[in-house]
Amino acid sequence: MLICSALFLGFCGRVCARQAGQQWESSIRDFEKEDKANPPKPGCIVFAGSSSFRFWDTLAAEMKPLDVINRGFGGSEMSDLTEYAKRIVVAYHPRAVVVYEGDNDLAKGSSKTPESVARDFQQFVQIVHSALPDTWIYVLSIKPFKLRWEEWPQMKAANKLIQDFAATQDRVQYIDVATPMFDSRGNLPSDLFKFDGLHPTAKLYAMWTAVIKPILLQRFGPPKSSALDTTAWPIRRLSSVAPAL
Repeated sequence: MLICSALFLGFCGRVCARQAGQQWESSIRDFEKEDKANPPKPGCIVFAGSSSFRFWDTLAAEMKPLDVINRGFGGSEMSDLTEYAKRIVVAYHPRAVVVYEGDNDLAKGSSKTPESVARDFQQFVQIVHSALPDTWIYVLSIKPFKLRWEEWPQMKAANKLIQDFAATQDRVQYIDVATPMFDSRGNLPSDLFKFDGLHPTAKLYAMWTAVIKPILLQRFGPPKSSALDTTAWPIRRLSSVAPAL
């Protein structure tokens, strides 16, 4: 009887894990349909992650002149992004990918730990760099927010682990978007979040843009046009005119 129960529980565990991993399949297929209708430009920058990206409707406009595409999918976790990395990151052969995940992983009631979140990110890096070793990976810190303030210590621990790992990798960079969110008193201004206390407002997105965009522009921005040297023009023009004899 005990053996049967163990087998049953093991089977249920595998089924539940498989179902959990497939819950975003329709979202991923929607991305793929969109790609067929409007193929992304080669060398774009992919923003991939959870709803904090999913609801960033002004992302493309705010990141101009950088060519970016938004592949945020609703309550996803780092493990979900890892599962679909080949389809929504590698498939585009991007110059860079910007990642935001982690807060759903460590929400109240989750069995995940800072260590498991960091391991999932390490796996994501391995998948991307195995296929695209020259692609840059930027990972944003997990953001603090009022709805899950009790979980913030766990999220900070995950941030530290991810930051330490990124420092050991080529073409992986950690971007701290959490620290600028606190005011001078160490509080989180309420106007950074929507009514749910979770999702960013336009003000917070503008703050993130101010942090992320300069980093991307420094490496992927359009080349600065060199100023034309006009000092020699008069000399060349004069020398090209033969003196009258």
